[in-house]
Amino acid sequence: MEPAELLPPIDIMAASWKPVIEALATDKVAVGDFDPKKHLNYEPPARVHTMKELDLPEGTGVSPVAVSEPFRLFTTEAIHRMRAEVLSQDVWDNCQYSSNLAQCQLRGFAAKYAPFVYDTWKSPETLSIISKIAGVELVTEMDFEIAHVNISVKSEKQKAEELQAFVDKKAFEEDEGIAGCPWEDDKPIVDWHTDSYPFVCVTMLSDCTNMIGGETALRTGTGDIVKVRGPQMGCAVVLQGRYIEHQALRALGTTERISMVTSFRPRCPTLPDDTVLTTVRPISNLSELYSQYGEYRLEILEERIRNQLRTLRENKRVGKRVDVKALKGFFLEQERFLSHMNEEMVEEELVTKGDIHGHLLTSDYEADNKTKRKREK
Repeated sequence: MEPAELLPPIDIMAASWKPVIEALATDKVAVGDFDPKKHLNYEPPARVHTMKELDLPEGTGVSPVAVSEPFRLFTTEAIHRMRAEVLSQDVWDNCQYSSNLAQCQLRGFAAKYAPFVYDTWKSPETLSIISKIAGVELVTEMDFEIAHVNISVKSEKQKAEELQAFVDKKAFEEDEGIAGCPWEDDKPIVDWHTDSYPFVCVTMLSDCTNMIGGETALRTGTGDIVKVRGPQMGCAVVLQGRYIEHQALRALGTTERISMVTSFRPRCPTLPDDTVLTTVRPISNLSELYSQYGEYRLEILEERIRNQLRTLRENKRVGKRVDVKALKGFFLEQERFLSHMNEEMVEEELVTKGDIHGHLLTSDYEADNKTKRKREK
């Protein structure tokens, strides 16, 4: 399979954005509720890649769609409004987390501190766009995941030093006639992993016009690597990240990089819900996370049981015999559903805050490869 085509930068705004954290949310922004006619600026992605294109086993995931190319989603005003809420003092004081993977993450803030962000992702119009791209009707995973924000900040000096190191490395390789590991692949921001939730929409809140790197690398079913360009400011990418191993590659050329990751699951209760909490437990308010996770999962179970009960009653009304095999299969499926919930809700005292080392896949993947090579010999 050929590497995914990388779209050229989309110049949504002038490249004059001030580095974040000089002053939190001091930008002068408009006020008012989210208005899809005013704040959405959707242009369909140039291409959507399928799971089949990535050579993943048939039936993997909840949709045939793997990942979209970057697409325009929000207006300039909408991005300003999101930034103002994300960078507010209340959010920073109450919703900031850090881990071995990222120094600064903001989570679980929208419902209480960011009404514009919350309404944006709950909007039927926004959900319709994301669902159309994903190839399956989606809803937001839970309120706590509206939204996860990753923040990376560098000084002008650090930016210049990284750019110079990149130029020097490239010049050396050209002079010596060698081709080393691409700079951005050397130390990824986030190592190989799968997401906790079925689908994510990654929206860029920073100006990345002059950014080098910053792509998302995807591992195909054959072990090959393809890259999809990261979105520009106001643009987004949709990824079925629960079922695709991927990593976030490093970027240079910017003093800030703020990305908003919103998670989604299928609306239909009969579709599989393979949500896990492994990558989010260490960076969450567990009381809120478990409450919302338990609530929506029990709602799914409730709807499934109601559907099964209607079937039983209708069959009885028309005189049909009970399909014991099918009924027992339903019971077994729900037992597994509940068992999975029980395993995911780990006692708080057993969770190490900020430690996500155990949930990355690189070491396991490399170990498997070594085993395969030994067998081939």
